[in-house]
Amino acid sequence: MTAAVTTPVPGGPVAAELPFFVYGTLLPGEPNHDLFLRGRTAGERPAVLPRALLYDGPGYPYAIDGHGRVHGTLLVAAPGVYGELLGLLDHLEEFLGPGHPRNLYERVVREVELPATGAPGAAESVRTWVYLAATAVTRSLRTGGALIPGGRWTTGRTPGGSEGLPPSSP
Repeated sequence: MTAAVTTPVPGGPVAAELPFFVYGTLLPGEPNHDLFLRGRTAGERPAVLPRALLYDGPGYPYAIDGHGRVHGTLLVAAPGVYGELLGLLDHLEEFLGPGHPRNLYERVVREVELPATGAPGAAESVRTWVYLAATAVTRSLRTGGALIPGGRWTTGRTPGGSEGLPPSSP
């Protein structure tokens, strides 16, 4: 879907230029979509992150590894803005580098599924960057978090509603 280019990763070596999978306030119609993504994407498609669970956070969700599915959007960076977009999203998600103890989220590579556009059952799989809850956050969610049934964060919310939302979320 995108060319395999390398981009520096905070606190680590280089990473492939991959599309992003988002599932919270960066979704189309949500508050951070326009703030961070307007003019920086070349394409957006519905997608599903398999083998993951979604938890409600303080105004934004957290995805963690698990036995479920998380619904969201696959974003492809517009030409020439990949590095800028990666930096903005890393900052928004409080990702300081792989395994950093102050990370709120970890940026990891995962396969997402795109709905079939042609023949029935011909779903496409794409490698993406996904921001999953960091280790300490994941532990807390597993012991006392509010699981979002169906893995769809916008369920029951008014699209674009931003009342009381902090600026962070994937």
